[in-house]
Amino acid sequence: MSSVPRGTHELSSPWIQAGRLAFFALYAVTALAALAWAFSNVRQIDPQDRAVVLHFGALDRIQNAGLLLAWPRPFEQVILLPAADRVIERRVENLLRSDAALQADRAASFATPISDALAGSGYLLTGDAGVVQLDVRVFYKVTDPYAFVLQGEHVLPALDRLVTRSTVALTAARDLDTILVARPELIGSDNQAAERRERLRGDLVRGINQRLAELSATGQGLGIEVARVDVQSSLPGPAVNAFNAVLTASQQADKAVANARTEAEKLTQSANEQADRTLQVAHAQARERLAKASADTASVLSLAKAQQQGTDPQMPLRIYRERMPKILGQAGSVTTVDPKDDSRLIIQGAAQ
Repeated sequence: MSSVPRGTHELSSPWIQAGRLAFFALYAVTALAALAWAFSNVRQIDPQDRAVVLHFGALDRIQNAGLLLAWPRPFEQVILLPAADRVIERRVENLLRSDAALQADRAASFATPISDALAGSGYLLTGDAGVVQLDVRVFYKVTDPYAFVLQGEHVLPALDRLVTRSTVALTAARDLDTILVARPELIGSDNQAAERRERLRGDLVRGINQRLAELSATGQGLGIEVARVDVQSSLPGPAVNAFNAVLTASQQADKAVANARTEAEKLTQSANEQADRTLQVAHAQARERLAKASADTASVLSLAKAQQQGTDPQMPLRIYRERMPKILGQAGSVTTVDPKDDSRLIIQGAAQ
């Protein structure tokens, strides 16, 4: 029976084989980790992004969309930023009413009023001593990537403060009707009010960009530029209720005036119709009376004409004979007097 050397038996033992496998596994993992570290900054940049490459903390280059080849950390650091034409939206929370103020509004009553600090939270004072609330959304673009990277987490808080400052200054320089439609009846009479309201957003954009330029001039620029601003204006709750009450009263007054005008127009039409009817009746009655008078006086006119012309000398005697019997027939008693005999006289007032 042949014997195996002792050294060969030790090399083929399970413990030695397990250690060898563990060494090769650790070597493979280390090699893969080294490869992953070496290619950690090799990536594909999307079209809506761009990359800022910092070489030992200093700006080295800016990579737009495409394949980025960069040394791994700590040699080079890659920071992704929005593309130059990409617009980012930012809502300024500093101008909104705080949660504590909203809770205080719900819990407030006449007996327990809220404090002045909470009462004024989220409201801005206008140039005519009015109160308005503005919900501002800023749309900005990154114009200086290196300055944007240097400011880092301070960019958005600084932008909020700049927008808040510009909004407060802009609101204090305008009246309430310029900021929002508090009284719609002024739109028709004042065309410049609507134009000033449209210029509000443009003036706010210019004010914010001017302050950003001032920071850039002092070497503290944020590396951004505001492209557009959306402003939604509103009034406090009690003021809204008051304006609604005024608007309701105005609408009711306008309705009452319209109804009164309609009723007055109806009365005017009715009076005109009645006046026309009365005038027509009066004209008809006048024509009827004129016709009757003409008929009654026709015979008299014909007799007067005949007498003037002398065509009928016996006409008065004939008329006398024709009319006297009818007249005497209506009398109770008749006394005849002979004009040629004065034996009997008729004295006025003497008893018969």
